[in-house]
Parts: sequence; C-alpha cells; structure tokens
Amino acid sequence: MSKFERLHIKLLGLDMKTPVMTASGTFGFGEEFADFVDLSLLGGVMVKGTTLKPRRGNEGVRIAETAGGAGMLNCIGLENPGVELFLQETLPRLEQYHMNVIVNISGSTVEEYGVLAQMLDVPGVAAIELNVSCPNVREGGIVFGTDPKAASAVVREAKLHTEKPVIIKLSPNVTDIVQIAKAVEEAGADAISLINTLMGMEIDIERRRPVLGNVTGGLSGPCVKPVALRMVYQVAKAVQIPIIGMGGISCWQDAVQFFLAGADAISVGTANFVDPAVTMKICEGLDDYLSQKNLSHISELVGWLENN
Repeated sequence: MSKFERLHIKLLGLDMKTPVMTASGTFGFGEEFADFVDLSLLGGVMVKGTTLKPRRGNEGVRIAETAGGAGMLNCIGLENPGVELFLQETLPRLEQYHMNVIVNISGSTVEEYGVLAQMLDVPGVAAIELNVSCPNVREGGIVFGTDPKAASAVVREAKLHTEKPVIIKLSPNVTDIVQIAKAVEEAGADAISLINTLMGMEIDIERRRPVLGNVTGGLSGPCVKPVALRMVYQVAKAVQIPIIGMGGISCWQDAVQFFLAGADAISVGTANFVDPAVTMKICEGLDDYLSQKNLSHISELVGWLENN
C-alpha cells in the first residue's frame, strides 16, 4: 500500500493524496514550509490572500494571543504583493512542489472578484477560494460574507470568469449559516470552506486601549472549534456540494471530528504557527485511526455521526 492510500481523495476534480489542506494566511505560499512538510502530500495549499493591487495591511499590532493560549487574534489586513506579482514570480516557483495551489482572493467590489478569477484562470492554479468574510479589513469582504444575495453575486461573478473550481469561504459571524450556504450553492459554488475567523477583540487594561491596531480582528485556534464543528454539521445536512472544514484543528482527533460532522476535507490554520509539521502528523494520525477501526478509506468517516 502506498503512503496514505486510505486518505487519497478526488475533490473538485482534483487528485488529492490526502484530504488535509492548509488555510489561507497561515501557510504563506507553501514554499516557506517545504523544509517541514512534503507539500505534495497535502490535498491543497490555500495560499496567502491575494488582491488585485498590492496591500500593505493594517498599521500597529496585528497579532495577539488570547487568554490561556487557546486562540489567536489577527488583523493583518490582507497584506500581499498583489495578483500580478503572484502570477509572474510566485506561481512559477511553486511548480516544483507538485501541490494543488488554491488561491484565496479578496475584492472590494463584486467586479474585482471577476477580474481576479479571470487573471488566475491559468495553468498551475488548481482552484480559487473566495474570501467574502475577512473580518480584519475596513471595507469589502465582511459585507459580502454576511448577506446571502451579496455572497451569491460574488460566486456568480467568479464563475463567469473562470473554468477553475470555485470555493467560497463563509463567515461564522452570521445568524443563519445554512441560509447563506444554500444561497451560494444555488449560485454555483463548487465547494464551501467553513469557517473563517470569528470577530473578536482584546483590551490592554493598563493603557486602556485595544491591543490590536485595527481594534478588532479575526479569532482563530482551538477556542473556535466547537462553533466550527456545529456549523459544518448544520451545513453538511443542508447542501450537496463538498465542505472543507476548518477552525481550531490542531491534531488528528480534531480532524476526525470534522469528518464525522460531515466535512469532505479539512484545512489546518493556526496550528501551523505552533508546529510547522502538524499537517503531516494529522495525516499519520488519520491513517492510523482508519487502520484501528478497520476502515478502508477516509470517506467512510464522512457524516458517520451517531446521534444520541
């Protein structure tokens, strides 16, 4: 049996040696982790968020750890070199790693998503992920991510301009996640990433000022996992398209929970900062778990949750 044969999946028409991916903004462009991870064994690398023009990001403090080390707040503000530099310099370098490059894109208007989707409809890009829910920029994303009609409009615009699979990353900062999931499925989304970060803040009581330069930021890490699991579970029962579960996954046991809740694949984010090799450890743990349970393939876990 070849390495991780039980974990090999076909998702969005892409061959994935494992269903373990990396979340955008936590893994650079992938190449930064090549000394720690066999990138070809990952299902996909969701590269750093990309915008039409270069962005410097937010001023001031951008990252803060939450009490007890159970989470992280960030307000990076989508700092990136822009799509043109990515296409000219970064993408050609990534070819040597033989990985599925999934480009996370953000726009300030619906039309910008279409322009980005068209520019990235090139060899070497496996899929695009629409970031309609980034909570740490002052304009754009959060509006699209909390309104079913706006999120659907972004999906339709992207689908008009690319032949690549279109994944949409949904915001948990909503009242009814199922309503939005159904809307983007109807609009033509090929898959859903769930969840993006929760909105949060931290206060310095000595200075009586917000810790983050942007005041609020995205909360991620182990503390958000119960929310992410609940939303994956709800959405999996309501849509037919694949779900990429994420939010607080730090070990293989967490990953198993997401598969049982209905995720078809998972993506690891904040844990990459703690252990740059965590994705490989999760793959090994999943493979061992399947062996222990006498299961022949990871798909046998998906949605296999026995309710009380």
